[in-house]
Amino acid sequence: MDSPPGQPTVVTLILALLLVLYLALRRRAGAGGAKNRSYPPVAGTVLHQLFNFGRLMEYHTELSRRYRTFRMLTPSSSYIYTVEPANVEYILKTNFSNYGKGSKVHEVGEDLLGDGIFSVDGAKWRHQRKVASHEFSTRVLRDYSTGVFRDTAAELAGIVAADAGEKVDMQDLLLRSTLDSIFTVGFGVRLGVLSGSSKEGAAFAKAFDDASEQVLHRFLDPFWKAKRFLNFSLETAMKRSVRTINDFVYAVVDKKIEQMGRDQQEFAKKEDILSRFLVERESDPGCFDNKYLRDIILNFVIAGRDTTAGTLSWFLYVLCRNQHIQDKVAEEVRAAATSGDGDLGAPELVACLTDDAIGKMHYLHAALTETLRLYPAVPIDVKCCFSDDTLPDGYAVNKGDMVHYQPYQMGRMQFLWGADAEEFRPERWLDDGGVFVPESPFKFTAFQAGPRVCLGKEFAYRQMKIFAAVLLYLFRFEMWDANATVGYRAMLTLKMDGPLYVRASLRR
Repeated sequence: MDSPPGQPTVVTLILALLLVLYLALRRRAGAGGAKNRSYPPVAGTVLHQLFNFGRLMEYHTELSRRYRTFRMLTPSSSYIYTVEPANVEYILKTNFSNYGKGSKVHEVGEDLLGDGIFSVDGAKWRHQRKVASHEFSTRVLRDYSTGVFRDTAAELAGIVAADAGEKVDMQDLLLRSTLDSIFTVGFGVRLGVLSGSSKEGAAFAKAFDDASEQVLHRFLDPFWKAKRFLNFSLETAMKRSVRTINDFVYAVVDKKIEQMGRDQQEFAKKEDILSRFLVERESDPGCFDNKYLRDIILNFVIAGRDTTAGTLSWFLYVLCRNQHIQDKVAEEVRAAATSGDGDLGAPELVACLTDDAIGKMHYLHAALTETLRLYPAVPIDVKCCFSDDTLPDGYAVNKGDMVHYQPYQMGRMQFLWGADAEEFRPERWLDDGGVFVPESPFKFTAFQAGPRVCLGKEFAYRQMKIFAAVLLYLFRFEMWDANATVGYRAMLTLKMDGPLYVRASLRR
């Protein structure tokens, strides 16, 4: 019998316990011979992480308050976790070449991420980074994506308006909205998930979420390969999810190639990322195949869909619990977009959301950034140590160890943010004149830093600001159940574990 999603089976726990205890004793005995190396304190084993899988973020927060750097023992290596900004800077920038994804990260995520930018090192990473860097810097993509975000935000506002005063699941609407918009930007295809017109798109979205959860679970399950070989437990569902994802994506790619064959000159004018990659491939047919295209675009989708939808969901959740902040954001949007004059509908409002208007919304930017501090889209990130090393805090790292920096836990550390670290306070990001002031990317790590810093940072902020500005200008949101709280689903991105039921009422 399968255990509930995200929970280890009894057999897995017993086997993991025996194996980890044996290896822990052997590793401890071996460490005794390294007299000049100081290792991070052992806070537990992979077994403890499996037991706490449903509350993994809180569990690691508790440990991080005790040990700013600690390790968990696994059958093959140590998992090292840190919230020290100096360590983060060291692994992401100073000694970047010694910390990469490595073979283990690639193997665990390969079914979903393939050879995409989030799971590779070396030549493949450099190629994708170069191409992506070029694409994100072009005015063509900026203008095209902004238009898509405006259109989708207006469509979303229409759906919310139709259900004003009713019970609405905003997380579901935001996930559907961002999937529609990011798929349009990435593939040049309107899925119709927001309107509910595409069953295939909805199936793709569910499969994508389920596969993402299982990838995270694999990091903590030493027997996942055996389960995959035996087609057992959650690995059975993983195969189904990946099949659904691949069938959908390859159908889109094939259709694009067919369109390209009919009219190459017209096709070359298209602005979506897949079309631009296909045009590039025409000039160098051997540069990548359809599988590589699938991997590149899927990594783009996970970066642009899950992250922004999750952040906007947490943003609305905290604003429902802080109505004065919600009203302050709405007032700023009204002043910046319309100079405070008149009431606009969604179509007129989105036309006013120019770069200049969005740039004036410092409080909105601060509120979104504060959301990312407490609810980072990627709550934990991992690098593989390629050779024995010592971190700036003096702790040793062995070749093959997996080093994790923890954006979620870092956002809750008082030694970094003060006594009010767990309080939602956008003002901490503003100077005396109300202008946004950024923090070090090694302290606020929501977008990584160093050579792998997120290329889509401004892209993501623009999408989130447009969606947030439209929603808060037009509506006031409150929790459907005033006493309700929400948790998260343990997966690669920090997504809520259930619906975000709210009541939306028109502001005017």
